[in-house]
Amino acid sequence: MEFLIQGITQITWQQILMWIIGGVLIYLAIAKELEPSLLLPMGFGAILVNIPMSGVLNQTLPGIGEVSGIIDWLFEVGIGASEMMPLLLFIGIGAMIDFGPLLSNPRLLLFGAAAQFGIFATITVATLLGFPIEDAASIGIIGAADGPTSILVSQVLKSNYIGPIAVAAYSYMALVPIIQPFAIKLVTTEKDRKIKMSYNPKSVSRMTRLLFPIVVTMIAGLVAPASIALVGFLMFGNLLRECGVLRSLSETAQNELVNIITLLLGITISASMKADVFVSLNTLKIMGLGLLAFVFDSIAGVLFAKFLNLFLKEKINPMVGAAGISAFPMSSRVIQKMGLEADSQNHLLMHAVGANVAGQIASVIAGGVIIGLVPGLM
Repeated sequence: MEFLIQGITQITWQQILMWIIGGVLIYLAIAKELEPSLLLPMGFGAILVNIPMSGVLNQTLPGIGEVSGIIDWLFEVGIGASEMMPLLLFIGIGAMIDFGPLLSNPRLLLFGAAAQFGIFATITVATLLGFPIEDAASIGIIGAADGPTSILVSQVLKSNYIGPIAVAAYSYMALVPIIQPFAIKLVTTEKDRKIKMSYNPKSVSRMTRLLFPIVVTMIAGLVAPASIALVGFLMFGNLLRECGVLRSLSETAQNELVNIITLLLGITISASMKADVFVSLNTLKIMGLGLLAFVFDSIAGVLFAKFLNLFLKEKINPMVGAAGISAFPMSSRVIQKMGLEADSQNHLLMHAVGANVAGQIASVIAGGVIIGLVPGLM
């Protein structure tokens, strides 16, 4: 009874607010099925770490002294000391991706690059709002639409806002079906959305598929050495998929590895969701800037496609440019749905998939570039 009374007296309104936030994340995961594999463990973790004297955090035990709780230990080992969890997740992501649509139409790489504009635009805005450059860069990477990259960059740069950044990144990834149609319709007309694109894929040889992850890794390593861990693990996963002799390992990476790491990553990131740090005006600013980054990315991709159409005889549906973000495969599905809404015969899925996987590559390279550049500005 004494411990119960002591615990109740230590509850703060900030902790109660975090319980509510955790409950909302769990609700979105279960009732709305929005990124349940991540939002559910993040929501439950947010409740765990905000219980007074929680045993999942550092605690003092009689006769033993101070010991690390399981979540703090997982955070230090899996994210803080080595960035192990986000990087291992990239192996599974790489094993899931089929680069065939991109290889059959390499110009789609341009959309992956164009759609990263939101990252750098948001960094600028965050800096103007008074965030230090390491925090501004970490906030900007939310625009990569890639949760593991957001976590990795914010941890490497020692940002003070890893928790809010992770929540913003994964929440907005889950809300891509809502955010992207809004952003696309801001800068397109109905005529734009009705543009049809023929799909006549070129044959992609097995050798091309095998060489692609190796060549991309080498080029990325030479251009942006800091990106080599991100790009390398992504491409290693893809090589597992394409080599044809490690089928069981490829399937394990796509399923068991991704599921386990996603589960642990979701609950581990809650270590940075403690009420005294998370509940602040800056968290609201980060959520707003994260939304801005997603909208900027989508708009930049669309406008770039419209720019290319000034010179192309066979026009590109501008919505394909918006698929250049890294939210794979959600963004491609959004573009396909919007294409069919504009014209029931307008099938854009494979074009959008090509741009989408290009965005996956571009986002990890952008993350590496930021990791390489920002320390020199700090």
